[in-house]
Amino acid sequence: MRLPAALTAVVMTVLPAACERRPEPPPVRAPATELPSAPADGDGWRASISPADASTLGRLGQAWRLARAEAEDAGFAPRVEAFGPLVDPNAGLAGNLQPAPGDYRCRVIGLGARTAGDPAHVETPWGRCTVELAPGGDLWLAVAEGPRRLRGRLHPESDRRLVFLGAEAAGDDADLPDYGEQPRRDRVGVFERIAPSRWRLVLPWPRQGAKLEILELVP
Repeated sequence: MRLPAALTAVVMTVLPAACERRPEPPPVRAPATELPSAPADGDGWRASISPADASTLGRLGQAWRLARAEAEDAGFAPRVEAFGPLVDPNAGLAGNLQPAPGDYRCRVIGLGARTAGDPAHVETPWGRCTVELAPGGDLWLAVAEGPRRLRGRLHPESDRRLVFLGAEAAGDDADLPDYGEQPRRDRVGVFERIAPSRWRLVLPWPRQGAKLEILELVP
């Protein structure tokens, strides 16, 4: 039986199209799962610091502004300027933050009056500080001489600064507690490198003396 010519043409047109292999749709990919990021190096000190000391550290910028202004207004502007990067809040340099273990020379610069009657600027004589690398890898800084002896651990925080959590001695007491053991003696601050072989520990809002203390550390 012969198909009409018109029907034959339709069949010949449809068959090739039906026999073509249509491309498969692309596979449906499951949405990517975001893996939890590893904790930053600086998370350790945040787990150890008290809320009060975290607030103290958070007001570091305020301490810089008020302390410098008070010292300059009290007539110490030339002396403050002479310190150069030591008293520049933005002088911290990136990298090589950790001094090598050993003995260092250090002194404390106090700016601003913590309470009425305190001087707006003080400097202590040069004394001895030590940097110690503990077996577990912790870096410890201690002020071994002078009126403000203290000791604490330097925690990684960023490529420009370490966070200091420590405690100060009480009078002539030879023992220095660890941070958190006697909260009234706790001290917190930031440790920065301001020159190839020059560091500073900035301690805001000490309980007495100054609004801001700067410990300068050199070989």
